Amino acid sequence: MNSFSIPVRSSSTELRTARANIAASVQQPNGTLEDDWVARHKHQTVLQQHCEFFDTDRDSIIWPQDTFVGFYKLGFGVILSLVALFIIHLNFSYVTQPSWVPDPLFRIYLANVHKTKHGSDSGTYDNEGRFIPHKFEEIFDKYAHGKDSLNIWDMASLIKGQRLVSDPIGWGGAIFEWSITYIMLWPEDGEMRKEDIRRVYDGSLFYTIAARRAKNEPASTGAVQRSKSYWLS
Repeated sequence: MNSFSIPVRSSSTELRTARANIAASVQQPNGTLEDDWVARHKHQTVLQQHCEFFDTDRDSIIWPQDTFVGFYKLGFGVILSLVALFIIHLNFSYVTQPSWVPDPLFRIYLANVHKTKHGSDSGTYDNEGRFIPHKFEEIFDKYAHGKDSLNIWDMASLIKGQRLVSDPIGWGGAIFEWSITYIMLWPEDGEMRKEDIRRVYDGSLFYTIAARRAKNEPASTGAVQRSKSYWLS
């Protein structure tokens, strides 16, 4: 009888344990150490860290204009930043509210941002916003064909492979999230590096990209610099 198995790079119990505030991987078991990232963010879940870049005034509330400014700093231009603003706040604002009353300003509250988790994703974030290292490793075990990177075809296979039945919101969320990640990194050789993707999960790469773009430097490892932001700089 033939059996089907997926190669697993590490069976470590530690990698199978959800990490509240560390985006750990086989290569980076202690998470992001640059600029004391882990120490400075030990009070936040990894999902909250992912969102922090967009909380410009650090009040744990992301306003629509915060999202626009954040995406613009990452190089998305006016149109794509507006598109991201509407998609994110129309879909995620209500579930993060501290009450049953909808917020007419469509703000996102980081204290409840774990409630924005949707189906058909990679499972790297759990329902509490924690990071599950072995789920992150599975992205590459299943879809990267032995590489420590993903190209656009690997990404398409990932999105298709993680789809759940009757989950159009989850499908759309996955397509949106992975597409903007690819556009943001825009690797010259077409391969999104594993370390860059890990640092997208904990949000640390957003600060690096914004700083590099301000200096007109490449956005990420292996990335080609764009002279203008996508869709109206």
